[in-house]
Amino acid sequence: MSDPILKLTGLDAFYGDFQALYGVDLQVAPGEVLAIIGANGAGKSTLMRSISGLTRNKAEMVRYRGEAIGALRADQIAAKGIALVPEGRQLFPSLSVEENLIIGGQVGRAGPWSLPAVYDLFPILKERRHQESTSLSGGQQQMVAIGRALMANPDLILFDEISLGLAPIVIKDIYKALPGIIGTGMSALIVEQDITKALSVSRRFYCLQEGRVSLEGVSGEVPREDISRAYFGVE
Repeated sequence: MSDPILKLTGLDAFYGDFQALYGVDLQVAPGEVLAIIGANGAGKSTLMRSISGLTRNKAEMVRYRGEAIGALRADQIAAKGIALVPEGRQLFPSLSVEENLIIGGQVGRAGPWSLPAVYDLFPILKERRHQESTSLSGGQQQMVAIGRALMANPDLILFDEISLGLAPIVIKDIYKALPGIIGTGMSALIVEQDITKALSVSRRFYCLQEGRVSLEGVSGEVPREDISRAYFGVE
């Protein structure tokens, strides 16, 4: 593997006295799509929060382009080129679709993503750009959340539960758009409960089980029985 764009070393994460991650080691190469799979409560969202700065850690546990960033604030990490599409979308309900997208661009990073580029990717958002964001369907709100992250022109984009709560046809549309996103040379980390979907779009995967890495490998090369054992913690 080339020098990783992201490297986690012995990552521990806590919510108060509760420990959610235990010594997680993980690497993402430039331009790589990496999947994080695991059951509910495995620590997937905590992992994303730790990378994006929403959960603070020891600086050296999270390195981005070789720089220790684990103790930085979320806005500082975003400015360095990491964007999060959060679980549950977390749009600003009082703002329009376009206003939500513009907020993503306030990081001020140069790159290929702009309002016209996002509207080319998701044409329905251009049609609905003046509507309140939360008046849209769940799938359209997810498109807004993705577009908002892209407006920051990140080099690494984090998708936390990209298909959660969406209808199958909407999930298909979201995943159909992914090549147009990743094709810009961006790296991506995708948290997904749908194992088949996650493995179909990623080069490698990590499986989390009770806050620990229970299995890692090349997508499509690891037997599904091994993945199921790692996913459910079955010996």
